[in-house]
Amino acid sequence: MAPASFKGKRNVKVNAKNTGDGLKMLKSIKTDSTALVFFDPQYRAIMDKMKYGNEGSRQRQRFDMPQMTIPQIRKFAVEIARVLQPSGHVVMWMDKFVLCTYGAAPIFPLAWTVDLVIWDKMRIGMGYRTCRRGEYVLICQKPPQRAKGIWIDRGIPDVWPEKKNSEEHPHSKPHDLQKRILLAVTSPGNLVVDPCAGGYGVLKICKETGRKFMGCDVSE
Repeated sequence: MAPASFKGKRNVKVNAKNTGDGLKMLKSIKTDSTALVFFDPQYRAIMDKMKYGNEGSRQRQRFDMPQMTIPQIRKFAVEIARVLQPSGHVVMWMDKFVLCTYGAAPIFPLAWTVDLVIWDKMRIGMGYRTCRRGEYVLICQKPPQRAKGIWIDRGIPDVWPEKKNSEEHPHSKPHDLQKRILLAVTSPGNLVVDPCAGGYGVLKICKETGRKFMGCDVSE
């Protein structure tokens, strides 16, 4: 099924692929209506910094994607904070460079951060010093912050091994980890939002688990 394109608020489809501006989509969502947001921005800072010269076709694909500065990402964060229901969660993906350079504070309030998961891709990548093998999953919670009755799965390890499926999308994320987090903090019928949907792995998980999905990506 081809993605549905939209230019404004009213044309975003639920449980479907949408092509458009993620910030516009977020602005169309009701306040305090969303249980979980997956946020995977394409950080401009990484591509500016990590110029190894031997990135290969996959990195060229990533470089061709529309990339976001920290001020742009902050605009997304403002809308994500608005649409999240009280005690709702946002899962944000970070490279080691972004985590060490910026951390969470410039994007979401530092007090929102409740956990961190390391995604072990089980494959060595590049690096100026140590070679990258993982990404970081920053988990933030909108106040009031509490785990009891909200986070129901206490068995998720904070280092998660799962091979990356690069054939799905150059920026794909681990299906099983995303599904495990989604099941831990949402219930059937809850709304899950992904404003930078990429290969639409979150949409697939929502269909598998009976959650409502709203997401889009600037690229078809």
